[in-house]
Amino acid sequence: MFTGIIQAIGMLQQRSESQLVITATDAPFLGDVAVGDSIAVDGVCLTVETFDATGFTVSVSPETLQRTTLAAKAAAGAMVNLEPALRVGDKVGGHFVTGHVDGVGTVLAIAPTGTSWEFTFSAPECVAAYIIPKGSIAINGISLTVAHCNEKGDEFSIAVIPHTYAETTLQFLRLGDEVNLEADLLGKYTHKFLRFPSTSPPAEIDLAFLQAHGYA
Repeated sequence: MFTGIIQAIGMLQQRSESQLVITATDAPFLGDVAVGDSIAVDGVCLTVETFDATGFTVSVSPETLQRTTLAAKAAAGAMVNLEPALRVGDKVGGHFVTGHVDGVGTVLAIAPTGTSWEFTFSAPECVAAYIIPKGSIAINGISLTVAHCNEKGDEFSIAVIPHTYAETTLQFLRLGDEVNLEADLLGKYTHKFLRFPSTSPPAEIDLAFLQAHGYA
C-alpha cells in the first residue's frame, strides 16, 4: 500500500527481458530498504530483489509490461517516480494507492497557469468510470486531485503546484506521452458493491429473523 507521495526520482533501464534496474542515488529510503520490500515505480508495485547505495533491481511479468508504461520507459532510460511502501504509523498525505495500474492514459494538454500547471489526460474506459470532479487519482504513482472531467470521465484535468511539479516526473511529460493510471480504491469497491450486491436484505426484520441470527 502506498499514498502517492513521491519520495525520489530514479532512472529506469532494462537489464534483461524480465528484469529492470532502477538507479536512484538520491533516494532517502535506500538506506532502509531490504530484499522483498515493495516499491512503487511510476505507480507500479514491484518487489526489490537486489539493491545497493545507487539503486535496486526488480523482476516484471509480461502482464505488467503489457499493462503499464514500464517497457517503453525502460527502453528509453526514462525517469520514474519512486515511493516505498507505507508503514503502520506513517503519514497518509495523499490517498490510498495499491500500485496496481488500472490502465494507461495519454497527455492531451499542458498549460501553465500563473505559478502552476494544468495537465489534461485521456483515460481508457476501465478507468473513466471512476473519475469524478475533486476525486483522487494516481498518475504515474502521484496522488492527484481531479480538477475537471467530462461526463464520461475519459478526459480530465489536474492542477499541479510548483512543489509537485519539481519533485516528480510531471516536469518531464510532453504531449502524447503515456501515463499509468490507478483509480481511487474506494470508488472501485463502491462501484462493484452497487452493481453486484453480495446479499439481499430481508423483506422484514422481525422477531423470527432476529432469533434465527442469534439476536434473541
